Amino acid sequence: MTTSTIPIKISTKAIAQEFLDKYDTFLFDCDGVLWLGSHLLPSVKETLNLLEESGKKVMFVTNNSTKSRAAYTKKFASFGIKATQEQIFTSGYAAAVYVRDFLQLTPGKDKVWVFGETGISEELKLMGIDSLGGADPRLLESFDPETSPFLKDGLDPAVTCVIAGLDTKISYHKLAMTLKYLQQDGVKFVGTNVDSTFPQKGHILPGAGSMVESIAFAAGKKPVYCGKPNQNMLNSIASVMDLDRSRTCMVGDRLNTDMRFGTEGNLGGTLLVLTGIETEERALQKSDEYPTPKYYAEKLGDVYELTH
Repeated sequence: MTTSTIPIKISTKAIAQEFLDKYDTFLFDCDGVLWLGSHLLPSVKETLNLLEESGKKVMFVTNNSTKSRAAYTKKFASFGIKATQEQIFTSGYAAAVYVRDFLQLTPGKDKVWVFGETGISEELKLMGIDSLGGADPRLLESFDPETSPFLKDGLDPAVTCVIAGLDTKISYHKLAMTLKYLQQDGVKFVGTNVDSTFPQKGHILPGAGSMVESIAFAAGKKPVYCGKPNQNMLNSIASVMDLDRSRTCMVGDRLNTDMRFGTEGNLGGTLLVLTGIETEERALQKSDEYPTPKYYAEKLGDVYELTH
């Protein structure tokens, strides 16, 4: 999967201005683009303010499912960035939308077993769908099938779907119970996103895909993924925002998710920043595994710094 043009590096004022003028809407990944963990990257706030002052539309599209959209607004606020819940689209929210709209789970009747953190459960709750597992502290206890409180009275027959995502408190108890539900006839399997790793300041750490694929291997089942690069996510965003795809740019730090998301979604542009996962060498390398970006930059803040 290659694109025909050589990526343009945003390295001069003229190129930065051309980039800004080309697009009306910007979709931003978060981890590795805006911040690394609790560390805001340079000139990010100024760049976002510049876009707002220029009348651009901004949406934040993250594959991180550990936080709900409401929790993300608080994280943005902690950096002094104003973002509404409607501007934020997480893979946890995308998974919740998928089970509601496509699997058509019945609120008050069907339940979801969650392998992951509070972001998924909170989004399901907003839709009236009950969930089990997730951040339940009992899952941190050592697993014994004879004493597990989740097996004491048998599996809950109301569980018709499993959603699995990133879990930074992964335990054998969680893996075992998730497998037990996936072994039940008719239980659907949904993954938040396929990212094998995610960046934090100075570290590359295991991502949701590493955990979901472990469960998939044990269960012998393939999940339906809802995060980037899945186009269901982009179609939902396009519907909400009345998107002109030709005037929209996807900004991210991963070639196989963010750049693929924008390219396969026929967006007018893609910008790869080198503050997360990828290197300049990979950005310029032609590959059948991932598309090359239209633009790339050392960091998102270069857009502001080069035009001011």
